[in-house]
Amino acid sequence: MVAEQTKPYGSWDSPISAASLVDGVKNITEIKTEDLDVWWSESRPDEGGRVTIMRQRNGHTPVEITPTSSNVRTQVHEYGGGAWWVHQGTLYYTELTDQRIRKMTEGSSPVLLTPNPPEGQTWRFADGRVTSDGLWCICVREIHHNLKDLVVEPDNQLVAIATDGSMRINELVVGADFYAFPRPSPDGEFLAWIQWNHPSMPWWGTELWVGQIENEQVVKGRKIAGSEEESVSQPEWSASTDLFYLSDRSGWSNLYRFNDVDNEPIIGGEFDIGKPLWTLDQSRYAIRSDGTAIAVITEKNGLPSLATASETSKLEWSAVHQLRVDGNDQVILLAANHSTNTSIIKSSVEQEILYGPKPHLLDLDYFEPPTLEQFPTFDGNHAYVRYYAPAHPSMKGPSDQKPPLLVLAHGGPTGSARNELSMALRYWTSRGWAIADVDYRGSTGYGRAFMESLEGEWGKVDVADCVAAARYLTEQGKADSEKIAIKGGSAGGFTVLAALAFYKDFSAGASRYGVADLEILARDTHKFESRYLDRLIGEYPREKDIYAERSPINHTEKFTSPMIILQGSEDAVVPPNQAELVVAALQRNRIKHAYLLFEGEGHGFRDAENIVAALEAEYSFFAQIFGFEPPDSIERILIK
Repeated sequence: MVAEQTKPYGSWDSPISAASLVDGVKNITEIKTEDLDVWWSESRPDEGGRVTIMRQRNGHTPVEITPTSSNVRTQVHEYGGGAWWVHQGTLYYTELTDQRIRKMTEGSSPVLLTPNPPEGQTWRFADGRVTSDGLWCICVREIHHNLKDLVVEPDNQLVAIATDGSMRINELVVGADFYAFPRPSPDGEFLAWIQWNHPSMPWWGTELWVGQIENEQVVKGRKIAGSEEESVSQPEWSASTDLFYLSDRSGWSNLYRFNDVDNEPIIGGEFDIGKPLWTLDQSRYAIRSDGTAIAVITEKNGLPSLATASETSKLEWSAVHQLRVDGNDQVILLAANHSTNTSIIKSSVEQEILYGPKPHLLDLDYFEPPTLEQFPTFDGNHAYVRYYAPAHPSMKGPSDQKPPLLVLAHGGPTGSARNELSMALRYWTSRGWAIADVDYRGSTGYGRAFMESLEGEWGKVDVADCVAAARYLTEQGKADSEKIAIKGGSAGGFTVLAALAFYKDFSAGASRYGVADLEILARDTHKFESRYLDRLIGEYPREKDIYAERSPINHTEKFTSPMIILQGSEDAVVPPNQAELVVAALQRNRIKHAYLLFEGEGHGFRDAENIVAALEAEYSFFAQIFGFEPPDSIERILIK
C-alpha cells in the first residue's frame, strides 16, 4: 500500500494526462443491430477525429468496415447524427468530405448512390432507412444554396434514393422547415416521420405524420400527434405495423402507441425516456419481435433503468446513450458508468460487455462517483448539481485547506450534466480539484416544466443557478470560496461569460466557443438554431434591447476576473468573431487572459492534438492564476 502524501489541492501528481485522453482512445458514438450482428460508429481522436464503422458478427472479433480513408459524418443541422444505417448486411453512409451517400458490403469498395449536386447547391444527407424491398433509402436531405449576393436559408426535405447506383432521387415530403426520423413500415405501405417549423426547436414542439407510399411517392399524409407545445420523437414500427413514438404531453417524455381511436400510453410515469434532439437517429427504446416495447428511463435519482409496460429493472450503468434489440430480442445498450468508458452492453442478467474501448487500468479510487444534490436557487426554487470531490488513492490536501472548485456549465442550454466517466473531468479531480457539474434550470432529464423554466430567462437563470451552486457547495465546506473557476462551451461558454460579467464569485473562467454577443448569434448562426433565441430570450429584433442587456460583450467594463478563451476557426455555430470581441475587450481592460484559436476546428474540438492542447492550456492558466505548481511537464501558457 502506498503511503498517503499531503500536498496542496490542485497540484497533486496524477497519472491522468491530457494525452491519455486521446492516446489510442476510440469513442463509440452510435450502435445498430441486425439479426445477431452489432454495428457501431467509432470516433478516433488520434486520427483527427475520423469516424469509422465497425461490425461484430454474432459475438466474433469486430471488423472495420469502412475504408481507412473514410470519415463517416453528416453535417445536417450542423450537429449531425444518423450518418449511417444498415440493411441486410449492407452499410449505407455519408462521407464527410463531400456529404454524398455510399453503400458497401464487407470486403467490397464503396458505391456512390448520390450525384454531385447542381451548381449553386450543396447537399447533405442523414437519418436514413432502407425500404423492406431494398430498392430505396429514405432519408433527410438538406440543400444549401450557394448564391453570391443572396443569403437563402437551406431547404430540408425527405427523399428516396435508389440503392442500385442509378443516382435517382425522389422528393417525398417537403414544406416544413425541419424533418427527422423518416421510418418506412415493414410492409412497405406507410412512411412515418417527424417535422417542425420555425421558431420551434424539436424539444419544444414537433409533429408526427404518417403517409402512404404509392408509386414511389408519399400521399395522403396526415398529422397524428404533436403540436407547438408537445414534443414527439422516435417513431418506430413493430413487425405487425403498430406505430410507437415518444411524447412529452404529460410533462414527461413517455412512450405511446398510435391507433385510430386514441394514442395509448405504453411506458409512462414521472421520468423521461427521450433526450433533446440535437443529433439525429436517437434510440431510447426498441420494439421486440412480439410487439412489446422496452425503454431506458431516467429516474429522479439521475440514474437510468430499463422499463417495460409491466416492470422496471436497475442497471449497473450510470448513463445509457442508445438502446437497440438484436435478433434474439436481447437488449443491446450503449452505456457507461463512472469507471468504465462508453461500451456496448448485452443486457442479460450479467449485463455482459460485448465491446469496449481501451481500459484505463487505473486505481478505482480515482473515479469516486459524484453525489447528485438539489440546491436552493436565489429566487426560492431549486436546481441540481453533481458534486465530484477530489479523488486520489495516495494524495490528500492539507487539513486547513479546502479544494479549489471548478464549476461546469453544460451546453445546450437544453443539455444536462454528464453522469459517466469523463477522463477530462478526472484530469481535474485527480489533481485535487472539486467539480460542480450544474444542471441549472432549463436542463433536460427533470421533466418538461424544469426545462421550460429557462424560457425568456437565458442569461439570467442559468447564470444565477451556477453561482448559487458554487455558493451552496462552499457553504457546505466542500470547496474554497476564494478559488472558484467556471468553465463551459457553446451555450455553457455564454453562461461563463455572463457569470464573469454580472457576478464576482469566480476568480477565473474558461470559455470554449462561447456566445458573447446575442445579437450576432441571432443574426449570424445556422438554420437549425436561427430562431432558438425567440423562446429563450425574446423575438429578435423586436426585443433587441433584451439581447443587448444580456450580452456579456456590452458589459465588458464589468469583467475583472482572468479568462482563457478557446475557439475553432471553422465554427459555423458560434463564429470566431464572438471570441475575438471578448479578447479585444480583455485587452482594453488590461485583464489577464489567454486566447487559443484552433485552425480547422469547428464547434467542438475533434483533433487529438487540439484536445490535449486545450485541456493543458486551461490547467496551466488556472494554475498560474491560483498559484499552483503543476506536477506535469506541460507547456506554460502565455498570459497577457
